[in-house]
Amino acid sequence: MTRSNGYLLDNQQTEAGQRFDAFASLFDPTTFRHLAGFGLGPGWRCWEVGAGGTSVVSWLAKQVGPTGKVVATDIDTTRLAAVARHPVEVRVHDVGAEEPPGEGFDLVHARLVLVHVPDRERALRSMIKALRPGGRLLIEDADPALQPFICPDEYGPEQQLANRLRHGFRKLLAGRGADLAYGRKLPRLLREAGLRGVQADAYFPMTSPACAALESATVRQIRDRLVAAGLATDEEIDRHLANVEAGDMDLATAPMISAWGRKG
Repeated sequence: MTRSNGYLLDNQQTEAGQRFDAFASLFDPTTFRHLAGFGLGPGWRCWEVGAGGTSVVSWLAKQVGPTGKVVATDIDTTRLAAVARHPVEVRVHDVGAEEPPGEGFDLVHARLVLVHVPDRERALRSMIKALRPGGRLLIEDADPALQPFICPDEYGPEQQLANRLRHGFRKLLAGRGADLAYGRKLPRLLREAGLRGVQADAYFPMTSPACAALESATVRQIRDRLVAAGLATDEEIDRHLANVEAGDMDLATAPMISAWGRKG
C-alpha cells in the first residue's frame, strides 16, 4: 500500500482486521505452500512487503527461527505491533516510492499489494534489487478483470445486486490507480525483469464462509464512497449486507495469481 494514492481500504478502519482475517483463511494455505516449496528454513532473511496483517509474518518468523530475520513493511504498521519482536523487524515503508529496507534477502514476498501501487514498476524493481543472487521472489496479486463477479452464477436479484456493487467497487479501485488486470501480467513481468525459473498458478475460492466475511467487511468499509459516487444507495447496501448474512449466495473472490522466480 502507498501513502500517495489515498488507499481505498485503509488499515486503520475497523473492518480492515476482518479483511485480513478473511485473507488469511482464504489465501494462507496457497502462500505457505509456495514459500515452503522454496526450501525456506532456519537462517533465511525475508522481506514481507505490504504486510498489513500478521499471519504471513508470524509464519515466516517460525520458519526462519532465531538465526533468521523477517523485515515486515507497510505504510501503516499499527497491526504489526503484536509481532514486532525478534526475528521480526517492523518498518514503515512505501514500496512504490522508497528504496528497499536492505539488500541480500533470500526471499521477498508481496501478497495483494502491487495491484494498488501506482508505481508498480518501481516497486517490482525495488523488490528484485533487494534479493541476493539466487534469492526468491513471490508476488501474489488479484486479477479482478479476469473474473469480475462476486456471484459468478447470477441467477436472481440478490446476485444481480451483489455484482452491481462489485462493479462499483472495481470502479472505485480503478479510480485510485489500481490495475485490475495486473495478476495475469506477473509471469511476463518477472521474466522481463530477468528472473529465472519463472512459474505461476492461480487460486479462485468460491462459497467459503471467508468469502462472505470478506465481502461484508469490504462493503461496509467502502459504503460511504459507493454512496458518494452514486454507485449505490444506503438501502441497496443494507439489502446486500443482509443477503450476504443470510448465507444463501455463492460468493467468490477475484482470482489470486501467484508468480515466482529466482534472481540470477
